[in-house]
Amino acid sequence: QVQLRESGGGLVQTGGSLRLSCGTSGPIFSFYTIAWFRQAPGKERKFVASITWGDGSTNYEESVKGRFTIFRVTGERLVYLQMNSLKTEDTAVYYCALKPSYYNGDTPDRYDDWGQGTQVTVSS
Repeated sequence: QVQLRESGGGLVQTGGSLRLSCGTSGPIFSFYTIAWFRQAPGKERKFVASITWGDGSTNYEESVKGRFTIFRVTGERLVYLQMNSLKTEDTAVYYCALKPSYYNGDTPDRYDDWGQGTQVTVSS
């Protein structure tokens, strides 16, 4: 089982930027998929973005396209989520998740391992 740990959350004003990181323990193989999800208070956990470890192919939820970028640093076993032009509706707890197969999809139940989450708050 791979352990995941998020960091980089915080408080930022509308239009600002944050970079979240997801550290991984254990081996990461090229066919693995790592994703970011978010969950706002009282709402379901929703997909944000995903990346396959080997070829770096990505998938984004529509509302974050052009604002968020997911990328990985293979030598450091880190996945980042660069978030620009933040909006108040981006406020949520952000989680990274891993699926030990090629998936790049948006269904939370398909992911096997989860981090504890990091809070992102965007103020107006």
